[in-house]
Amino acid sequence: MKPRVSIIMGSTSDYSIMEAAAKFLDQMEVPFEINALSAHRTPKEVEQFATKAQQRGIEVIIAAAGMAAHLPGVIASMTPLPVIGVPIKSSLEGIDALLAIAQMPPGIPVATVAINGALNAAILSLQIMANGDKEIAQKMIQYKESLKEKIVKANQDLSSLSFKYKV
Repeated sequence: MKPRVSIIMGSTSDYSIMEAAAKFLDQMEVPFEINALSAHRTPKEVEQFATKAQQRGIEVIIAAAGMAAHLPGVIASMTPLPVIGVPIKSSLEGIDALLAIAQMPPGIPVATVAINGALNAAILSLQIMANGDKEIAQKMIQYKESLKEKIVKANQDLSSLSFKYKV
């Protein structure tokens, strides 16, 4: 199996957040890799990763970072692949990371999800891939339908609650 999605985080302390992305990709049976790279501590390794990712068959990169959060932008500057940034809540409630990832200069876009939004990053990565992969497209259709079913079930559960003044 060769990875199709790469999950990169600034440090392993981000794993507790990024695990949601890994679990979703695993559930959807999409091969992925997960590594820690630092834009500041291992810049040569980041460059090697980013410039070779497409050749290795990677289709989408999910890059998580907190604080200064340069990792997603640095990767995006070195690859033609779509990069999805996950701002990690560390200092300033994650707003610093969100702004650092979202405020990229023209020509170097990074799709950005919510603070600690690893699951949405994985979903977005598969939505991107679904354009050229009918199997992934079908899985995403089924996943979205399951979300609707959860709400229908939730409303059924809520309707059975009994309160004196509930109408």
